[in-house]
Amino acid sequence: MNIKKNLTEIITEIELDRLLAEKKSPTVKFGADPTAPDIHLGHTIILKKLRQFQNLGARIIFIIGDFTARIGDPSGRTKTREPLSADEVEKNAATYKEQVFKILDAARTEDLYNSSWLSKMDLTEILKLTSLWTVARMLERDDFSLRYKDEKPIAISEFLYPLLQAYDSVVVEADIEIGGSDQKFNLLLGRTIQSAFGKKPQVVVTMPLLEGTDGKMKMSKSYGNYIGITEKADSIFGKLMSISDSLMIRYYGLLTDEDEKEIEKKIESGELHPMKAKEELAFQITCLYHPKVEAEEAKLAFKRLFSHQEIGEEDAPEYLIDKPIGIIDLIYQAGLSASKAEARRLISQGAVSIDGERIKNLDCFISKTGILKVGKRRFLRVKFA
Repeated sequence: MNIKKNLTEIITEIELDRLLAEKKSPTVKFGADPTAPDIHLGHTIILKKLRQFQNLGARIIFIIGDFTARIGDPSGRTKTREPLSADEVEKNAATYKEQVFKILDAARTEDLYNSSWLSKMDLTEILKLTSLWTVARMLERDDFSLRYKDEKPIAISEFLYPLLQAYDSVVVEADIEIGGSDQKFNLLLGRTIQSAFGKKPQVVVTMPLLEGTDGKMKMSKSYGNYIGITEKADSIFGKLMSISDSLMIRYYGLLTDEDEKEIEKKIESGELHPMKAKEELAFQITCLYHPKVEAEEAKLAFKRLFSHQEIGEEDAPEYLIDKPIGIIDLIYQAGLSASKAEARRLISQGAVSIDGERIKNLDCFISKTGILKVGKRRFLRVKFA
């Protein structure tokens, strides 16, 4: 097991190596604010890494940020988040544990609500905490500095958020804190605040952010590009089949135990059809969150719709491309032909069109959204990100 696989940054690697060598059961902290009821595949990258730490004997502290969710994490935001009510936070948090324990071992995970200590802090304690950091240092943070330059409002409560997250690390005495790469500022502040309270500073571990199904923005419910782990099997399978081929390789590397370089090599050599590779990816991930029989049914349902050459324009599945692609490669990679030679023949026979315009040039490149028609009853809704 390579605990460092897929890690973006370790601060510091020497400290991590020493900690894992000296401490049989280090405390690893991960926090999530219940700002929405669904945990999506982007969250699972970190959850899978936490499970690896568990398998090494680590004690996992999963903090449900029911208090901090009422402020809202400013990381990556261009404006102040709308505050959530206590009822909204409670409703969202209710399903978090159930979803998290689809991946983590519940018996070796301690779940805590940070309201149990943050709500008890008096003004004296809050003032002490705020005195440990400066406004100038806070404005060094990219999202704050950009908003300040653009004269966009920044609420004082947003300055409090990273300090409160850091204080969570003091309370639970975290040895390691893990988060997405966009959390680096918050996690590093945890080291500073722990030291100020006389604690040993935590090791900071960051992981890559997963792009959503649009292939552009990070996966988020706010952007409508997410795949929730509690979605129905056919929804998970279908959404995964709609991603671009380049994104598929990234998903293999971050969401499965497969070697993404080997998958890419097999596709490039012609040993593995891109559509077959995507189908296997969709099946593997669907099986993680649903019984295998449901994943099989989802796979068959998709094949009936897409692969049996009887697709009407109104039912055309979406196929995402993130850069211009040759028409022959598009037809082949989307599974509308068994080979590139067949794709060439179909074009030469005048059987291929996009948005009603017949394609005659074998070297034509597709670089915009449109309805691709191959033969009489085979349609594909090509979407250019």
